[in-house]
Amino acid sequence: MNATLQNLLQEQLNLLREQHLYKPLLTVESAPGARVRVGGRELINLSSNNYLGLANDDRLKAAAIRAVQEYGAGAGAVRPIIGNLALHDELERTLAEFKGTEAVLVFTSGFTANAGTIPTITDADDVILSDELNHASIIDGCRLSKAPTVRYKHKDMDSLEDALKAASGAKTRLVITDGVFSMDGDVAPLDQICALAERYDAAVMVDDAHGSGVMGKNGRGTAYHFGVKDRVDIQLGTLSKAVGVVGGYIAGSGALKEFLSQRARPFLFSTGSPAAVAAACIEAIRVMRADEALTPRLWENARYWQAGLQKLGFDTGVTETPITPVMVGDEARTQALQKGLLEEGVLALAVVFPTVARGKARVRTMPTAAHTRADFDEALGAFERVGKRLGIL
Repeated sequence: MNATLQNLLQEQLNLLREQHLYKPLLTVESAPGARVRVGGRELINLSSNNYLGLANDDRLKAAAIRAVQEYGAGAGAVRPIIGNLALHDELERTLAEFKGTEAVLVFTSGFTANAGTIPTITDADDVILSDELNHASIIDGCRLSKAPTVRYKHKDMDSLEDALKAASGAKTRLVITDGVFSMDGDVAPLDQICALAERYDAAVMVDDAHGSGVMGKNGRGTAYHFGVKDRVDIQLGTLSKAVGVVGGYIAGSGALKEFLSQRARPFLFSTGSPAAVAAACIEAIRVMRADEALTPRLWENARYWQAGLQKLGFDTGVTETPITPVMVGDEARTQALQKGLLEEGVLALAVVFPTVARGKARVRTMPTAAHTRADFDEALGAFERVGKRLGIL
């Protein structure tokens, strides 16, 4: 191995540790749920995106097992060759009906959906207008595009309008925003964004990874929540959070799906998802549509959890959704809060630079529909003890 390269890597790792930015991977030894086993201990899990508790649902597991028995363990090829299974087509029809769009194209992840779609539908004559706090996958998708990208101030409609005016000479103007912002839990004003886009003849793309299963009727998403489903050109959804499995998709017009299937590089050059994944996702959508109590239960739990933290004196930031940051600021103290909570039996992970800006470190907590009041009360006790010990409270 090259010694120069290895020394450079080790120096960078040492620097991350010195700056309290190093985050070792935790290994979970049980099925995902409200409580998980880590290091042989049972912990209350407040770090999962498994919003509706479907990741370990018996119905999804049974559907996956049936698909493995019928189709095997893998798709066998990229979808444009022979890896396009009947279950992929069924999943896309199911999602299109659920989202109320003409068509859906499924990718292997939400990240690849963004990284594939944005550079495929834009070129050097276009302009992308992106919220400054958009997800990393949007940022990378914009970097891959030949179109210039203008970052407008977070949720600032005056800033967006100024950017739209300045881009008046572009062939196409594409406004991209998260629906729910994953680190702070606040929500994009989609109704206002759509109104501005229509005034300046721009297209709108919404990354609804954290809105899928959370916002709107039966979790249909942020566009449903604002009543602008037919005014949003492109919706990205994820299959790895509320749906409980893995993957991502783009919902929109039939022409959009067809063009992406011909030109989006992550779709063209990634092996199709295993049949078990597609089958479990189909079952998850069926459960979400049938059980109208799932999403309201998530919100009820989120309100209980957030009220408990706020009563103790913790700063939960600007969240408008179940995403609940416990704002600390200092990276070292944030890492100490995570460590102290782990010792108390609570899995709540620190989020530090570069995921958030320096000085904006927080422990991000994620209440789900699967948690009980007993889970929350026990976790609140741990937060209170550790918070007082560290001087946060």
